[in-house]
Amino acid sequence: MNTRNEQYQRICAAIGEKESVAVAFSGGVDSALVCAAAFDALGDRATAVTIVSPMLPAHEIADAKRIAELIGIKHVLLQSPDIEGDVAGNPVDRCYYCKKHEFGAIIDYAKTRRIDAVLDGSNADDEGDYRPGMRAIAELGVISPLRDARLAKQDVRALAKERALPIWDKPAFACLASRIPYGETIDVEKLAAVERAESILTEAGFRQARVRRYSIPGGALARIEVAPEERKLFFDEASLDALSEKIKKIGFIYVAFELSGYASGSMNAAFYAGGRNSGNG
Repeated sequence: MNTRNEQYQRICAAIGEKESVAVAFSGGVDSALVCAAAFDALGDRATAVTIVSPMLPAHEIADAKRIAELIGIKHVLLQSPDIEGDVAGNPVDRCYYCKKHEFGAIIDYAKTRRIDAVLDGSNADDEGDYRPGMRAIAELGVISPLRDARLAKQDVRALAKERALPIWDKPAFACLASRIPYGETIDVEKLAAVERAESILTEAGFRQARVRRYSIPGGALARIEVAPEERKLFFDEASLDALSEKIKKIGFIYVAFELSGYASGSMNAAFYAGGRNSGNG
């Protein structure tokens, strides 16, 4: 048995100690691996649960449906159309309140179905950045099999590839609220504008892209980040004009480009520097 297979079997064994589980499934590679392990360990006693909210773009929900079907795991969509007040206010610990609401809904669902435990896809790397949502997960008693196994993101991707999950190399994704600076109110219209702008970049061929939205007098500014290795694709005059025009049609007054490219948690820079007007993701 190779090392990767041993790691995966240990995760399956740990999950298999539960009578039944519900996996918080976002459509990303981490939670997809947990869904696969849960299904391999428990079969029809495992359920994937996706929260459908303004925070999660349509393409992520579509990925969750597709991957759940591929794995064979039962998949439940819980509708959450409203943005709770303590989340909408967008404090620096917004993620704490968001996780409280979302995982609270999954826990309630699990209780009504007499499901034994709720799992998530947090991995060991999630302990490195400012992530107040981790505190909510701990308080609610959610189990993180990948983090408990001390698996980093690269380990997760390797295991997902061995398990033949087609999203094993899918770029990291954070909820749309992470595109709004802390302290600036979050609403459905702002999130929808970010989702549309990022879709424009995806359609243009960028695999890893973020559009950070900043309110300015008279409207909003879009700050674009793409993966460092994809920056060279940006510097074509015709492409720049076309992207600028399309994004401005959404309602942005200015479209700016982050020269250093995308980095996870880049909007936490102001937070670490003592500023309040920042964000994460």
